[in-house]
Amino acid sequence: MNTHALHLPAGNANAMARLATVARMRPSLHSETLIAGTSAYFALFDNGAFWHAAVDQPLRSLPWALALLVLVFAANAVLLSAIAWHRLARPAIAAMLLVSALASHYTRAYGIHIDADMVRNVLHTDPGESAEFLSAGLLASLLGAVPALLVLWRVRLRPTTPAQAIVRRLAFLAGVGLLALVAALGCSRNLSALLRNQREVRYLVNPANVVVSLAKLATEDAGRPRPLEPVAQDATLLPRAMGAKPRLLVLVVGETARAANWGLNGYARQTTPQLARTPGVVNFPVVSACGTSTEVALPCMFSSYGRERYDRDAIRGHESILHVFDRAGVSVLWRDNQSGCKGVCDGLAVDRPGDTRDPVFCDTPRCLDGILLSRPGSWLGDGRRDRVVVLHMLGNHGPSYRDRYPPRFQHYRPVCASADLGRCSREQIVNAYDNALLYTDHLLAATIGLLRRQPDYDAALLYVSDHGESLGENGLYLHGFPWAIAPREQVQVPMVAWLSPGFASATGIDTGCLSRRAARPLSHDHLFHSLLGAMDVSTREYRVERDIFAPCRPADRSGRLAGTETRA
Repeated sequence: MNTHALHLPAGNANAMARLATVARMRPSLHSETLIAGTSAYFALFDNGAFWHAAVDQPLRSLPWALALLVLVFAANAVLLSAIAWHRLARPAIAAMLLVSALASHYTRAYGIHIDADMVRNVLHTDPGESAEFLSAGLLASLLGAVPALLVLWRVRLRPTTPAQAIVRRLAFLAGVGLLALVAALGCSRNLSALLRNQREVRYLVNPANVVVSLAKLATEDAGRPRPLEPVAQDATLLPRAMGAKPRLLVLVVGETARAANWGLNGYARQTTPQLARTPGVVNFPVVSACGTSTEVALPCMFSSYGRERYDRDAIRGHESILHVFDRAGVSVLWRDNQSGCKGVCDGLAVDRPGDTRDPVFCDTPRCLDGILLSRPGSWLGDGRRDRVVVLHMLGNHGPSYRDRYPPRFQHYRPVCASADLGRCSREQIVNAYDNALLYTDHLLAATIGLLRRQPDYDAALLYVSDHGESLGENGLYLHGFPWAIAPREQVQVPMVAWLSPGFASATGIDTGCLSRRAARPLSHDHLFHSLLGAMDVSTREYRVERDIFAPCRPADRSGRLAGTETRA
């Protein structure tokens, strides 16, 4: 062997030695220095969405950008100071580096804003839904945090006594606070304008947005679950004519269907061809959702509070319209192909047909909505008493729109076949989304056909989506934006009704009148009272002005529903 071949030139050998020395270095720092360095890293590298929203022309607004940089640094430094103590400092900061990488990816890729409701959505997401958000872009963001994690691993924290640690931390916070105050005073005019006109940008300050939202959730959700407060305890069914059939109302709750792409609303594509051919279908083109996520909208739309009196704690702490039906003697079933009823059906009968993993509908990670119509004999009821069945769809839930429909419904091409929407053109995303609407249209028409054929009930169907979806407008995707700044695509939802002749006659509803009035603006706030009216459940909680059917039936009937013949 030629041993000379193993020798490096002196210059290279010295360079390698210096690199090895650097690699072996383990700098010893106080935790406050580590917090400051990490906060600077967050401000510079993990807040692209914030900088894009807050500073349009950074070179022309350099003083403003520098002041904001100081404020973002200070916000994260204060929050890290609250959690990074002594031996927990490195694990806490490591966790925040990963959280920040995740949050940065989703704010950048989908344009989402992270508030308490968004964090709650993430925490309550089922594993199947979470898996759809795994992508190459997400992996790249996590890998981007690796160098910072390696540096963090090499750092040694200097030991201090508890008293010294407290003094140093207070001094650090005082310095950060003073620095932030100077920056805020130096740009007070721009800062006040930003907070007044673009308050939503605070949901983009990463990872402070996640930490603050988690703290808010911990405060809101503290304490043991309490029994639901009763609603409409006086609820009773109005007397029926002798020999009248019981009523069956199938309420189909859509998922992520937006009004803008609904064929019956005049969309350029006919995404609802079967409903358009179905006699008796009434379309409501102007309907606003109660929230922009299932976590918010679903409890709200089934409550007596609605968006008009929105109070999350009150809504979550009180019974839903389904509990009112149950108390009045109406049989209730929640049939779910989604992530649960969010408390709306607690204590009531629930069926999850997807648990059977029927190979006809479940050959994808999440079952197709057709499974909701399988085995109709198991959910239609026995015809002995009035019945309400809720079919909770997976619908158009993103980002994997392509997985929401069978291949035969792939009418619009090419489609986005990736959960990473950034890899697809807007045309591909919209095509996949519209194909999923075609499948929803098919299922609704099939449900109406099923109800028309069954002999035991006077039947009706009401379909409404829980919220809408952004498909790339203004760089935004998916849903869940804070209500105050949500684009109309996430708020405006489709709604249709179908009443069999027997149901319309039994309730006194003039379907022609309903069609003529359908274009009037409505919202989820109408659902609670309209369902009471449709099922003839009388209670003083009933508000006739919120019942979409009330103007199309005899006035005295509305008085009886409200528990008084004279109430208008």
